[in-house]
Amino acid sequence: MSELSIRPAGEGDIDQVLAFWREAAEGTSVSDDREGVGRLIARDPEALLLAEHDGQLVGTVIAGCGGTSRPEAGGGWRCSLYRLAVLPSHRRRGVSRRLLAAAEARFAALGGRRGDAMVLDDNERAHRAWEAAGYAPQPLWSRWVKTLPG
Repeated sequence: MSELSIRPAGEGDIDQVLAFWREAAEGTSVSDDREGVGRLIARDPEALLLAEHDGQLVGTVIAGCGGTSRPEAGGGWRCSLYRLAVLPSHRRRGVSRRLLAAAEARFAALGGRRGDAMVLDDNERAHRAWEAAGYAPQPLWSRWVKTLPG
């Protein structure tokens, strides 16, 4: 897939990203709206990565770093991956592999040591993609969540 390019999303991409997620992503998030994605881009302009093929959005991943994410302060230690999604017509062409490589390069540049991903338990297709990229479930942990008011 030689025409594939990867770049960070900008504010002008928000509506396209939201429409893309409705088509290509499994499940939804409380932050899947213009305000939530806008906050992500404003706080961390390099976090939402877009894969484009001949100008068409074909994949996304959010490569977020929490904790201390400034390299001069020792780097990020919470390297989390969200919203890895590939357009159905472009699956099995290396799009997710390229997106994850870009995300992992970002993490390494920020001093990250481990990437973790949120993957739906019953999304078997996603499990195979993550395993092919070298990720594995962490059986001793469960995710605990609380939706915040506002």
